[in-house]
Order: sequence, then structure tokens, then C-alpha cells
Amino acid sequence: MARKKQLIIPVFIPFGGCPNRCVFCDQASITGEERLPETYEVAATIESYLATWKNCGKKEVAFYGGSFTGLPLDVQTRYLEIAHRHLEAGMIDGIRISTRPDYVHDGTADHLKRYGVDTVEIGVQSMDDNVLRLSGRGHDSLCTEAAVKMLRGFAGIGLQFMPGLPGDTVETVLETTRRIIALSPDFVRVYPTLVLKNTALHEMYLGGRYVPWTLENMVTVCREISGLLKEARIPVIKMGLHPSKDLIENIVCGPFHPSFRQLVEMARS
Repeated sequence: MARKKQLIIPVFIPFGGCPNRCVFCDQASITGEERLPETYEVAATIESYLATWKNCGKKEVAFYGGSFTGLPLDVQTRYLEIAHRHLEAGMIDGIRISTRPDYVHDGTADHLKRYGVDTVEIGVQSMDDNVLRLSGRGHDSLCTEAAVKMLRGFAGIGLQFMPGLPGDTVETVLETTRRIIALSPDFVRVYPTLVLKNTALHEMYLGGRYVPWTLENMVTVCREISGLLKEARIPVIKMGLHPSKDLIENIVCGPFHPSFRQLVEMARS
């Protein structure tokens, strides 16, 4: 039986709620956006996508980028109210947000559930504390474990991580994979680390303090990551960044390929 197509309505909130910029991050290049949207723009985005959707699969509003639960509570609420109105009207079937481990606190889950959020993605990036420190994350791996525990009860919990960060080795990447598996997420995204313009990682690269992984080495380690996750029956819903025009124009170096996942799957066969 063919799988029904799903509509993801993306609402980008670049750097929204982020306490600092991690060394690798330039969300304007990744998302093509540079500012928080006005509430009327959120509504217009949802309406625009729904107006052209002709299939019958699940329809979901997804707040991507930034750290949604780090936004001021009134801003979170305004965005969620718009999505929730569409949910209650039966126009969409779900709401998803992305955030950081250190912006999940007591009360976070209750607030999100109040407005119908059913899926939460957490930017883990690494479960190695030294890698997290070198990457400027501002939290440790225990914070990630606590965040996942507080979010139990949502229909979907997804974890995102980035092999190849400063301080990473094959061993730290595979240990991160094993610790992520131990958290029993519903799905995982894997984004190989790239050096983008106007980031601290770019400065580290120019100063000889960071050496990006080769495409061959990244494919090899991601093949092992995929094998571990497959064995644990945890789906990888994304591997590699979408090759948007903005992203491609801002890549300095690193293991980028427009069909990265296909490379990994070919290496596994």
C-alpha cells in the first residue's frame, strides 16, 4: 500500500529563543530567514499551504529553527494560538516545535500540550560534554537526558545531532548514537557538520583550530550510525541538510553532498 503524502507547513523562527549562537550555526543560511515572523505572517503561511494542498495525508504545522520554548511565553502563546485554531477547526492534524535541551523546564510540556503540540524535536547535537563545550552549546548531556524525561507523553519526540563537531572522533560520534538510542526517541535527524560563512566555526577553520571531516569519512561513520539506529528500530527521518540555494551559497567546506543519504545507503549495500 502506498504511503499517504504528508503536508509539513514550515514556520521558521531563526535564532528565536536561542541564548547564544553555537559555533556551527547560521540559521539565515539554512532557513533563508533572518527575523521572527509576525503573527499575521504565521497565519498567512498556514493558509497558503492549505490552499494548494490536494492530498489527504496528515497536515502539520512545524515551527522550525531557533528554540521555540526559549521565546518569551507571550510570543510562544501567540504563535501556538494561531496553529491551535487551525487544529480545532480540523484544518490541520498536528503541531510540531523544535527547541534546545536547556529550554525545557517544569511546565514546558503542559504549556505545549495546552495548544495541541504533539511532536517536539530537541537539538541534541552531541552527547559528549567536551564536544558540547567546544561547540559553545551552553549545556551538558545530562541536561538533554533531563529534557527528554520531562517531555515524555508527547506523541513524538525527535532528537537531532551533528556528527563532526569540534572535538568529535568516530568514537565520540558512535557513543553519542548509543546514548541517543538509550533515550528511546521516536525518530532521529542526522546533520553532518558543515562550515558556513559568518560562523565561529568558519573562524576556527581559518585559524587552523578546526578541520572538517571529509565526505568519505562522514559517509562511513553515518553508515555505522544508521546501522545502530536501524538495529534499535529508531527511524532516521532526515540525514544531511536540504540543498537549498541559500545553504549552498554559504557553505565554505565540509562533508556536503546534495544526496548525502543516498551515499550512505549505497555504502551500506
